[in-house]
Amino acid sequence: MKKNISTSLFQKEQVLASIKQSFVKLDPRMMIKNPIMFTVEVVTLLMLPITFYSLVDPTQGSFGYNMTLFIILFVTLLFANFAEAIAEARGKAQADSLRKTREETPAKRLSGDKIKVVPSSELKKGDIFLCEAGDVIPADGEIIEGLASIDESAITGESAPVIREAGGDKSSVTGGTKVLSDVIKVLVTSRPGESFLDKMIALVEGASRKKTPNEIALTILLAGFTLVFVIVCVTLKPFADYSGATIAVGSLIALFVCLIPTTIGGLLSAIGIAGMDRALRANVITKSGKAVETAGDIDTLLLDKTGTITIGNRKATKMYCTDASVDFKTFVSWCVLSSLSDETPEGKSIVELGKGLDVNASRQGMMVERMIRFTAETKCSGVDMKDGMQIRKGSFDAIRTITTQAGYTFPKDAEELVNVISSNGGTPLVVSVDRKVVGVIELQDIIKPGIQERFERLRKMGVKTVMVTGDNPLTAKYIAAKAGVDDYIAEAKPEDKMEYIKKEQNSGKLVAMMGDGTNDAPALAQANVGVAMNSGTQAAKEAGNMVDLDNDPTKLIEIVEIGKQLLMTRGTLTTFSIANDVAKYFAIVPALFMIAIPQLAALNIMNLHSPETAILSAVIFNALIIPALIPLALKGVTYKPIGASALLRRNLLIYGLGGIIVPFIGIKLIDMFVSLFF
Repeated sequence: MKKNISTSLFQKEQVLASIKQSFVKLDPRMMIKNPIMFTVEVVTLLMLPITFYSLVDPTQGSFGYNMTLFIILFVTLLFANFAEAIAEARGKAQADSLRKTREETPAKRLSGDKIKVVPSSELKKGDIFLCEAGDVIPADGEIIEGLASIDESAITGESAPVIREAGGDKSSVTGGTKVLSDVIKVLVTSRPGESFLDKMIALVEGASRKKTPNEIALTILLAGFTLVFVIVCVTLKPFADYSGATIAVGSLIALFVCLIPTTIGGLLSAIGIAGMDRALRANVITKSGKAVETAGDIDTLLLDKTGTITIGNRKATKMYCTDASVDFKTFVSWCVLSSLSDETPEGKSIVELGKGLDVNASRQGMMVERMIRFTAETKCSGVDMKDGMQIRKGSFDAIRTITTQAGYTFPKDAEELVNVISSNGGTPLVVSVDRKVVGVIELQDIIKPGIQERFERLRKMGVKTVMVTGDNPLTAKYIAAKAGVDDYIAEAKPEDKMEYIKKEQNSGKLVAMMGDGTNDAPALAQANVGVAMNSGTQAAKEAGNMVDLDNDPTKLIEIVEIGKQLLMTRGTLTTFSIANDVAKYFAIVPALFMIAIPQLAALNIMNLHSPETAILSAVIFNALIIPALIPLALKGVTYKPIGASALLRRNLLIYGLGGIIVPFIGIKLIDMFVSLFF
């Protein structure tokens, strides 16, 4: 998708479409979703008959003055609608490029041993289809047989092919991607119209966007402000009559529109849409705006060690035979045999190391009677040989349990070796034959460069980092200390992740985690923000509320920053909008009363030309500030991890104080121009 993203905020086609939509959105049925701008629309419509009535009643101001007010208020509505429309147009542009990917493609549906070519739209959930080199994958699914190199650039924008294979956590394929090599059989996991691409199109178009809880709360607060100012402006007329001041209805409407938070009211939807858009531009699909917003409030972050904190798959680097009666090459062959049914990258690396030591895996496999697959629960794999020999390889605890249950003592030299490997950041795997320990395999991984700095950034944001690993506590402690995480879960099982998340949530914290396997699905569903890998299983993608198209485990850190930027943008623009009212108050209120009450002229600190120019200047500024802030609403306020209190001080200084000063300057400059005509 990255290739379809323009760096320009405003493209000609999008701007023209947004201008048209600005008029379409004037429909009251659409405007009522935004109470503030709907109120502005009502008073703008009220302004039109008042304008013509001023021809009859001179006390309501001149026709030219009232017509100018009406036009400015109408333009204010259009600017607010344009802000939302341009944000939506950017999403629709991406949706159009995605639609080109979702073309009708032929599918080789399997029925028994027969292949029938059917349109992709006829594929149903549960069908199986075949894909060969050069074929476009017709539907979302999981590989049930085979391995293939796949071009996912149509979805992710990345040209580098990826490997997908059956039986692991990299088995998921997406409709619209292309098979570059080999042959795979795929089980369809989505119904027609509910594919990953369909959901992406709906999301980027904003068709399924709902207001987030924070957005709803802010809308209610702003609506409350609006109601207060309705009461203020209505009661102002009797006070004016009592004091002998003549206030035109048009001027009261101008005061009302300027004092209510029209700036944030006009930009609120655009900020929310742009937040989801920024996540998409980071190649993250969010199932709701709430997920992005929640990411900004995250307190605890669960990260897998492998691939996130460390470079990636651990590799076997050394084999240590601890039984003096066993020949080293025989020991290597046992290590290889115990790993034949281990589909994990670690297991495969042991077989590769065995090949390097001249031990042939296929020849060894001919002597196997039964294979015991590796699982996260047992933390052990192995084989039963035809001659009755039992070979097992697994974690220290798993093999110790096997040996002690058989009545054997775990050798001291092997235990010391395990501790040495663990304390050096390696992962020891113990090998046993007929329930007796014969040696240890050392796995090593490398901490990613720069990861400590990223964790320090998160710490400044107030986010606690937790490393999740299947390693023993010694290794986990070493890696955690070196990487700079705040906590770790060693020898983690799926239920351990769940328990940790629940414990944090019970203490009132929001938790985020990333996963790709079926065993991660419960924890992804439990977490407040669950990010699933696009390459992961369908269960993981369904359980999470975000999907990372790049399959980058460190993306979670970027998502937190995007969420914080969304919240900060909304907060700073709200502060700026409300601060604006101070200057508008000093522009309009003295103008309304200073003729009848000359003492109020002292409040005309901007020395504005006349009551009419003061009111027009404030209304014009109120209209112009909305399009001026659209780029900021779309790009977001720059986020720096400097701590909550420092961030608050910085934003109050820039957007609070700035929100007071800028209108004073802007209104004065506009007044100097308007005074040439009034």
